[in-house]
Amino acid sequence: MTELTHEQIKTALGGQPLFEDKTWQLSPQAWPLSPEQLAGLEAIGAACLDFHQALETLYLRAAAGRNLLRNKPLLAPWVAGYLDRGKPPALIAHARDPRNRGMLPPVLRPDLLLTADGFALTELDSVPGGIGLTAFLNRLYAPNGGILGADDGMIVNFHAALAALRPGLPNPMIALVVSDEAATYRPEMQWLALQLQLRGQRVFCVRPEEVFPLENALFIDHDGNPEKIDIIYRFFELFDLPNLNTVEYIFQAWAAGEVVVAPPMRPFQEEKLSLALFHHHLLQEYWQENLPRRSLALLQNLIPRSWVMDPAPLPPGAVLDGPKVGGRQLGDWRELAAASQKERDLIIKISGFHETAWGARSVVLGSDCSREEWQAGLEQARELATTNLHVLQEYKKPQRVNHPVYETTAGGPVVAVKAGRLRLCPYYFVVNGEARLSGALATFCPPDKKIIHGMQDAALLPTRVFSLNESRA
Repeated sequence: MTELTHEQIKTALGGQPLFEDKTWQLSPQAWPLSPEQLAGLEAIGAACLDFHQALETLYLRAAAGRNLLRNKPLLAPWVAGYLDRGKPPALIAHARDPRNRGMLPPVLRPDLLLTADGFALTELDSVPGGIGLTAFLNRLYAPNGGILGADDGMIVNFHAALAALRPGLPNPMIALVVSDEAATYRPEMQWLALQLQLRGQRVFCVRPEEVFPLENALFIDHDGNPEKIDIIYRFFELFDLPNLNTVEYIFQAWAAGEVVVAPPMRPFQEEKLSLALFHHHLLQEYWQENLPRRSLALLQNLIPRSWVMDPAPLPPGAVLDGPKVGGRQLGDWRELAAASQKERDLIIKISGFHETAWGARSVVLGSDCSREEWQAGLEQARELATTNLHVLQEYKKPQRVNHPVYETTAGGPVVAVKAGRLRLCPYYFVVNGEARLSGALATFCPPDKKIIHGMQDAALLPTRVFSLNESRA
């Protein structure tokens, strides 16, 4: 297996910066996956798509006051109440519009932590960054051999997932609309658009203000001429809609059938609390009826126990469906303040529709912070609950693994095998009802980092599949 030199990587990244003002550690090798792990990732993609389909049905039935089960009564209007909390009425109406029925995110990216017991799925992102970066790294590390997503699978399937939304158009015009709030990711989306243009596809990366209306349709200026947009791939969060001066035109063009917006502007598909609904004791029969048996079993093993931190008062004698403190069940989430450090192996994070809902900015890990910080996290979850619910999730500790990383020395960069912890982000592109695994981005962090995300002292790597007779580096 060939390895990339430090100079090769630096030169490639220097010639095409893919993140604005971001750097990371470098490695000569892609992250190795076993054939068994690859098969597991394929199954996870199918399960994530099944979950999204069942979530849509759950939300729409709950919102309409319809029964959730086939042969026994189960009404759950509170499910829609949770998922709609804090959302503008117009956005809720749009999410429920019958014309949106069956519209799911075309890109699915779970966050998988590699633990001693296998993968743990801590989040499921439907507006993920890293698509262009992963495609770029796949190309860069191709000499390693066995790259997952070789032959530009990320690029080809990204376009296929979007183009499938307008099946009657042989080469639809696609606008990748990146907001200023997401500007960090604009360089990688510009690179992605350029690669598709080189393949003859009409794909352009634009800012929201570059989109303009003509009658009921949307256009961008291309070489001095207005060009009609067929599909918008939105790279902006729904909480940020009031800051986009063209959002009214986007909704109008969608309502007129002139443009498809992907992922759809349906906030219930972007709430972290959907993972808590999966574990909710009142909904277990619903998931059993609406998920294929294999996907149900897989998700039960993958998703850590999670709870919605609803501070609504309970009647006397009632207890919360949640973790225990001192062996006793909770009657109020504030009682978690008294939990021991071991009992605080829990994570608090905001569910969604908020500026802190991405990039680990709202995450509080109880076992890795002071009691005062933990109590502040509990108080914030309570104070924001009227508009932004929080989720409590069991912390699954990533196991320590080794991988070669370049280390700076007086004589120049050298390869050192270092210990660390891994987050794996596979990318699935939904085409014709199939979740196509097209690449995966590995984030390899130092072992002292309890919360893994794309940080300066982490290595960002593509993945490759190693053969059975090859030793794991």
